[in-house]
Amino acid sequence: MPSAIRIGINPISWSNDDLPSLGGETPLSTALSEGKAIGYEGFELNGKFPKDGPGVAQVLEPHDLALVSGWYSGRLAQRTAAEEIDAIASHVQLLASNGATVLVYGEVADAIQGKRIPLVERPRFHSRQAWEDYAAKLDELAAFTLSQGVRLAYHHHMGAYVEAPQDIDTLMALTGSQVGLLFDAGHCYMGGGDPLTVLRTHIQRVCHVHFKDVRKPVVQLARNNLWSFPDCIVNGTFTVPGDGDIDFAPLIDELLAVDYRGWLVVEAEQDPAVAPSYVYAKKGFDTLHTLLAQARERRTAA
Repeated sequence: MPSAIRIGINPISWSNDDLPSLGGETPLSTALSEGKAIGYEGFELNGKFPKDGPGVAQVLEPHDLALVSGWYSGRLAQRTAAEEIDAIASHVQLLASNGATVLVYGEVADAIQGKRIPLVERPRFHSRQAWEDYAAKLDELAAFTLSQGVRLAYHHHMGAYVEAPQDIDTLMALTGSQVGLLFDAGHCYMGGGDPLTVLRTHIQRVCHVHFKDVRKPVVQLARNNLWSFPDCIVNGTFTVPGDGDIDFAPLIDELLAVDYRGWLVVEAEQDPAVAPSYVYAKKGFDTLHTLLAQARERRTAA
């Protein structure tokens, strides 16, 4: 019987869409073949994938890889729900036609994640009404994607409106269950949260998981020196599970306790010239594969 939890990866370990100088020369085929050789079952999309459903299938099928999900750059903070539904429809269809059941929604309206602007200058909703208006639109958008067989997984992200644990709390409180949460351990820690606490608080809404690790001393440098998100990337704030300082074992225990059925995605924005793609992708896979097996053994023995 296949496992309810599968381990996937984001191609950002090989090439970075926001900073094309990081691995920009690496073809998608290299990422797919190396990822498959390591043991990953699926990939998320990046900018090097075809932009149509059949094209995505064509590049994944030779490697016997599944489509995990795909990032969508949303602008719901500036658009109406109807405008966003029109904009997102083709992406939803691409995902659904390739068997993906979750969509990674990242709010990029007013966001500074790709800019050399200190993260402390990120956008914020300054009133309860602004939060409620945004949440209402998000509910409508999520209802649409769900009607197409794809659940919206909201990505709390550095440099955006929803970054800190308090932002996540507010968004989850104001939206319905159709809005899923993408839990990202690295963004959670960098955003000022304790990953285990945040996961426990919102685990019933978690429908997708990014396991990004952090190097805590570099996080402190980033905060002290008011770094931008690109500064964080090039200076080694993030890494793969097993190479940083987050303890992923209790996070996996929490997911198993609620019978989480979905993907654990290794994702780490790094410079592949400093952190070789294959080596680090393998370290991330081996770490999660071992921790998952150990967690299952503990549950069986209990």
